[in-house]
Amino acid sequence: MSFQLIAGAVALIVVAWLAACAEAGIARVSSFRAEESVRSGRRGSAKLAQVAADPTRYLNVALLVRVTCEMAAAALVTYACLQAVDTTWEALAIAIGVMVLVSYVAVGVSPRTIGRQHPLNTATAAAYVLLPLARVMGPVPPLLILIGNALTPGKGFRRGPFASEAELRAMVDLAEKESLIEDEERRMVHSVFELGDTLVREVMVPRTDLVSIERFKTVRQALTLALRSGFSRIPVTGESEDDVVGIVYLKDLVRKTHINRDAENDLVSTAMRPAAFVPDTKNAGDLLREMQQERNHVAVVIDEYGGTAGIVTIEDILEEIVGEITDEYDRELPPVEELEGGCHRVTARLDIGDLGDLYGLEAYDDEDVETVGGLLAKALGRVPIAGASAVVDLPDGRALKLTAEAAAGRRNKIVTVLVEPVPGAGAGPEEGDVA
Repeated sequence: MSFQLIAGAVALIVVAWLAACAEAGIARVSSFRAEESVRSGRRGSAKLAQVAADPTRYLNVALLVRVTCEMAAAALVTYACLQAVDTTWEALAIAIGVMVLVSYVAVGVSPRTIGRQHPLNTATAAAYVLLPLARVMGPVPPLLILIGNALTPGKGFRRGPFASEAELRAMVDLAEKESLIEDEERRMVHSVFELGDTLVREVMVPRTDLVSIERFKTVRQALTLALRSGFSRIPVTGESEDDVVGIVYLKDLVRKTHINRDAENDLVSTAMRPAAFVPDTKNAGDLLREMQQERNHVAVVIDEYGGTAGIVTIEDILEEIVGEITDEYDRELPPVEELEGGCHRVTARLDIGDLGDLYGLEAYDDEDVETVGGLLAKALGRVPIAGASAVVDLPDGRALKLTAEAAAGRRNKIVTVLVEPVPGAGAGPEEGDVA
């Protein structure tokens, strides 16, 4: 009698093993891979396509078969142990130990490994059994899932078990390790998930980096500023930098001056467009969808006090997904390049302490700025553009002339600054800078 019970338990474990293989295989086969299998003429691909079209239903059937077989096998093993061992507690302990080991190895690890390594073969073989079995069972698996969902705290009734974000991320990482997708594609998928938790303030261009123009300036001045700065959309300010009254587009300025040459003397406010305003706490993903619907490429970001915190463009948000957008002219530059006559070409991000070291100053520091680019912006009183220059005094009485060189990158930031010693010169911006 015990031999028959053990044989029955082994048969049930084998069926549970097959059901676990089917679960792992179906979970790894997408509808796209099933369609590819159909196009290739693979045997059983038509049945596989039916399963892939409704994976939740057939996963539930396989789950029900596996759980039923495991429970039945546990009952048979327990009954066999009770007959073979006199003490009840010893029999129960042996049965629990045997079933934990068998369930973990034979049903937990082994079949799932095989299903993940050979998903197409496993899912295709399972389709031959699950399709008729699902018709026989009818509404039983969905009914059990419905009851389980009703007892589970959450959002109420659902169709079936759904993967969490963490599980989806893990699947993407696994796909990259198995060379199914590239590393850049994996990063992009992770970036899409992270975009849902990203605020506008994290992707915007801060106000300190904005190139803007006052509304009382002329169209000609705005056109010159756009061409020199490299920006095609420039905020127009009113009474202060916090008072953004609109956005002027380079194409509108060109169109206006092309139609009427005398329009160069018109105020820039006659060519600007209304600005869209968004709070800095807005979700970046939601803003991207709104910008797409409204066909708007730029928005002014407002902080909690109603002041201008910066601007955000569609490109800024897309960079969170695809990474930094650069062009063929971008290249890695050395932090310091020595020139003739004691001059140096330095990166705008160079620490001013390192700048002091170049000219024999110890512990050169400024309480307001930390970089050479910031030092130039402080001397100018605004964001520097290409060609802007200013003279800054050194603590030992000498002076340096800082000149912003050509901008680079999508945001047209000043990358390098030309540093020239100018003994005896006073501080202040020089001619040639455009406000």
